[in-house]
Amino acid sequence: MKYLNLIIIVLLFISCDQENKKEELTAEKIVERAIDTAGGQNYEYAEIDFVFRDRNYKSFREGGKYRLERIQQDSTGKMIHDILSNEGLQRKVNDSTVQVADSLVTPISNGVNSVHYFVQLPYGLNAPAANKKLIGKDSIAGKEYYEVKVTFNAEGGGTDHEDEYLYWIDTKHYTVDYLAYNYEVNGGGIRFRKAYNERKIEGLRFVDYKNYKYAELGTPLKKLDSLYEEGELELLSTIENKDIKVNISK
Repeated sequence: MKYLNLIIIVLLFISCDQENKKEELTAEKIVERAIDTAGGQNYEYAEIDFVFRDRNYKSFREGGKYRLERIQQDSTGKMIHDILSNEGLQRKVNDSTVQVADSLVTPISNGVNSVHYFVQLPYGLNAPAANKKLIGKDSIAGKEYYEVKVTFNAEGGGTDHEDEYLYWIDTKHYTVDYLAYNYEVNGGGIRFRKAYNERKIEGLRFVDYKNYKYAELGTPLKKLDSLYEEGELELLSTIENKDIKVNISK
């Protein structure tokens, strides 16, 4: 009887150990779950329309094809329509296509892409050029989060591929509630964002952000959550996406 009990205990231990191993998640799996939670395959066939800082943005996706647009009025009253797609950048002024100077292609493309990227997070984190690493867990405001670091390859990662990102993903609900990043352009900087005003439209999750900055540029992104809770970050702006409309074509 004693040996039988011992065998049962050993088997239970092995079973629990195997179960724990099954529950261990990689950064890729965590991001996949976050994308599924936010809308999953709906992103692949979504038409998204929204207003950000008085500019109209539209995105169209159909499988691997995409078109990202920005429509704005300049100081002279002209309507500027920028279109970024698999074929590159196109600019229209009052519906007439114009040639874009080589020196402006990158900044215009980055400006269009970055707005769409943040609006559709975490969708972009599964891009082939994205490198994901689970660096640990931490708590913010009493909730536990996976900390997933994301960097980008030089090839396919865009002109800002040297920037680093850190995402805090809820360990229970797999929502991206906080993110941080550093960048090199214009003298460099560090940003920390807190998501708020969560809503789902046609199955896709959208949030707005409280956007914070920190002056010490050498600070590791991993420390920003603690600095945020200690009140050491400066609120820089509020990022609001308005009049969001979504149409899923499949």
